[in-house]
Amino acid sequence: MPDAIELLKARRSVKPMDLHSPGPSAAELETLLTVASRVPDHGKLAPWRFIVFEGDARSKAGEKIAEIFRSANPQATAEQIEFERNRLARAPLVIAVVSRAGPHVKIPEWEQLLSSGAAAMNLVIAANALGFAASWLTEWYAYDRKVLDALGLGPNEKIAGFVHVGTAATSPADRERPSLSAIVRRYEG
Repeated sequence: MPDAIELLKARRSVKPMDLHSPGPSAAELETLLTVASRVPDHGKLAPWRFIVFEGDARSKAGEKIAEIFRSANPQATAEQIEFERNRLARAPLVIAVVSRAGPHVKIPEWEQLLSSGAAAMNLVIAANALGFAASWLTEWYAYDRKVLDALGLGPNEKIAGFVHVGTAATSPADRERPSLSAIVRRYEG
């Protein structure tokens, strides 16, 4: 397993269209989900859950996405509908991180939302640690209530992200990162 600091310093997202088989095995998927669930969680609420899309389930969910897109966009071309149909089929594995954040007597909703984001980031990091590439996306369908209903989300649930996982077709190029001097300030009172 790579050194954790070096892994974190080198982590990059890979576009889903550049993710190919093989994807994680059943045991590796269990590891990914275990790591994703080991995040800060004030009150032990588990304000997130996961939906796994692999194999034919990616196409079945894609049919629902395409149907909703077609209904909302009657002028859409066949190519546009096909693109929507393949949204979750671009990588061998897609995991939706579902936020179940809500009002609580002691735990602010904001903390619950952050916990969902931490779960998504842990998925990405764990995938990289296992030798896979990943991309955490939220595209239009992550915010469309009809899609959320079709994927089985409850009325109070939202998608924190779709984490696409697979083997990178090529080594991803790095992008320019902000200099620390632009984003760090020392508090001086």
